[in-house]
Amino acid sequence: MNGLFAVAIGGAVGASGRYLLSAQMLHWFGSSFPWGTFSANLIGSFIMGFVAEGLALKFHLSPEMRSFVMTGLLGGFTTFSAFSLDAANMMERGDGLLSLLYVGGSVIGAIAALFAGLYFVRLVLV
Repeated sequence: MNGLFAVAIGGAVGASGRYLLSAQMLHWFGSSFPWGTFSANLIGSFIMGFVAEGLALKFHLSPEMRSFVMTGLLGGFTTFSAFSLDAANMMERGDGLLSLLYVGGSVIGAIAALFAGLYFVRLVLV
């Protein structure tokens, strides 16, 4: 499989997964907070940490499969541009504190989720 094709297919799968997750979160929690974007970024960061550490410690993926997962799937699933727009929209509607909590929670939460993925693999494989 060609690397560009792997990224394109992974991106389509990841973006579709983000769409489905966002629709479900909207159904469950309503539109007062961007739960879909928030969840996608935390889940994607956990999976990125999990895959990165798994590859470093135990598993081997071809360059194409690595591109499919890391760049395509997770790049399509996580949503930094949507995250930025959500934060700006909150600020523009006068929800500065909610926007600040969202930005801080997303950044700190995503880094924490990435570390959780790293440590989970270490716990299981080491």
